[in-house]
Amino acid sequence: MATASLTAAFSRIRSTFRGPPLLSPLRTLFTLKPKVFYRPRRFLSRTIAMASKESPENNPGLHTSLDEATKGYFLQQTMLRVKDPKVSLDFYSRIMGMSLLKRLDFPEMKFSLYFLGYEDTSSAPSDPVQRTAWTFGQKAVLELTHNWGTETDPDFKGYHNGNSEPRGFGHIGITVDDVHKACKRFESLGVEFVKKPEDGKIKDIASSRIPMATGLKSSTLHPLPKQLLTLLSDVKIRFIKN
Repeated sequence: MATASLTAAFSRIRSTFRGPPLLSPLRTLFTLKPKVFYRPRRFLSRTIAMASKESPENNPGLHTSLDEATKGYFLQQTMLRVKDPKVSLDFYSRIMGMSLLKRLDFPEMKFSLYFLGYEDTSSAPSDPVQRTAWTFGQKAVLELTHNWGTETDPDFKGYHNGNSEPRGFGHIGITVDDVHKACKRFESLGVEFVKKPEDGKIKDIASSRIPMATGLKSSTLHPLPKQLLTLLSDVKIRFIKN
């Protein structure tokens, strides 16, 4: 009897120090400390390092204490000169899906301005003066400038594109939701790619040429098509996936 009691007591003591068997794997699991737990910390470090590239220390000339006088400023438009507004308007409206927000004509100086964008024009004022004010209140508007007569002038060679020497202007950017779907649509409209996203060393960049009348050539993240016309320009347009 005494021997049996001692054996039972030692068994209870051993089980007490060992702990519940079902908990042992849990303690072992946490003791292992899988490396995956450290990944967010490394990712955070990389994120901080990347953010530091935008700091004033890494960008001489950058000011972060902005002048109060600039409060309310925003980028409203970029301007491209075009040879033929008929071709340009067709491209930007039919292929790119833009709307004509406002047209301004200057007969004395013989040029016209076309303001295009992705705004809903159904809410635009009908009064010409108010419509102009409304247009200049929109962000990221594309202004096409047409100097009258360039579309029929045989001696007009076009505008410098910025993408040949001496290089300057690069591209305009347009965001798309699905690059592959956009590419299929461009191809269905009879356009051709000079470079597709999967070509070359840098992936997801395509390059194409657009008629000079549109004022565009594309070098794209999410590609822009090439129209099969003879007069070409080299202004880039870049598509960015949303």
